[in-house]
Amino acid sequence: MPATGAVLLALSLAALAVLCAALRIPMADALVYRAEGAAVAHGTDLYGFTVTRWHLPATYPPFAAILFVPTTWLPVPVLKAAFAVGNALLLALLVRLSCRFAGITPRPAALLAATAAGLWLEPVFQTLLFGQINLALTCLVLWDLTRPPGSLGKGFVVGIAAGVKLTPAIFLLYALLKGRWREAGTGAAAFTGTVLLGALVLPRASADFWTRRLFETDRVGKAWIVDNQSLQGLMARLLHTSAPGAVWVAVAAAVAAAGLWTARRADDRWGVLVTALTALLVSPVSWSHHWVWCVPLLAVLVAEGRPRTAVAVAAVFAARTLWLVPHEGDLDLHLPWWQQPLASPYALLGLAALGCAAGRSLFVCGPVGAGRAVPRAPKSLWLSWVLRLRRTT
Repeated sequence: MPATGAVLLALSLAALAVLCAALRIPMADALVYRAEGAAVAHGTDLYGFTVTRWHLPATYPPFAAILFVPTTWLPVPVLKAAFAVGNALLLALLVRLSCRFAGITPRPAALLAATAAGLWLEPVFQTLLFGQINLALTCLVLWDLTRPPGSLGKGFVVGIAAGVKLTPAIFLLYALLKGRWREAGTGAAAFTGTVLLGALVLPRASADFWTRRLFETDRVGKAWIVDNQSLQGLMARLLHTSAPGAVWVAVAAAVAAAGLWTARRADDRWGVLVTALTALLVSPVSWSHHWVWCVPLLAVLVAEGRPRTAVAVAAVFAARTLWLVPHEGDLDLHLPWWQQPLASPYALLGLAALGCAAGRSLFVCGPVGAGRAVPRAPKSLWLSWVLRLRRTT
């Protein structure tokens, strides 16, 4: 019944509110956004300040800073409350969009219960605690991608999301790989518009960002800390070095190539998921709260009738093992081998998911499209190789 789901959601929100109040969560990223908006409003250097006790700088393109101006109109306590409520609502929207993306129509009670449980997935939880915008960007991208092919302006919202934070631009490349030229062109035009608007309103900041700040990935934070669940973070901790350098570049290039190849061959659902996972893995920094794509991933697993896999994936994203290993100071760089999987759960899960998707695509005859009959992939990759060898001998 809907009442049961509503009660679960109310209890989950209440528990989260009590926890936030007890821990006095600073919502540091929301304060950074507010400072960016203030820099635009007052004409100060957008990339020359740091705020909070962690000395956090502005890292997004100038267009994003323009959008953050309204955050300066609210007192800080009201702003934090607005971010908390807004992100809770965005999670509910993301659950609904994920169900549409996966092709399932759950009952209202199930949607409410899923939202209640989703609050405690570590990427979602961290998004709420930091006052991040990951849920908003994921909702924008997923809404646009789940619109019917040929819809008016399809790709435009993805381009706007890329203008706020560059990572969503990979979905424009995905559209190109799928041969959806108009969608990719619309998104590219929208992204270009955000760049031009930023240059018009903030010419100095735009020149600074696009010629200098964009390439200073170390400004975002230390790549080797457990917070970073990208390939660079995994390689840095695994090799016990703060700068994995050429090794990381080579691995990231291979993963990017494999991911885009798989995305091109996969159906639309797995194509989008593989594209998202590829972006998270190859990006120099993918903080744990960037992995809110776990929500649509779980929806697809449920839709495909794989509840055990869905439970296992949910357990990985809820377990918070990365926070259980020693990570004060530079201890992240000195973890023994048996703690490495605990320190990089999302990166390893992402690699495993890409491997499974690539294997499935490899043994499907040709690219898979919506509405097309799909030959069933062999249950055993080893068996399929044996069968292939027998056919050729």
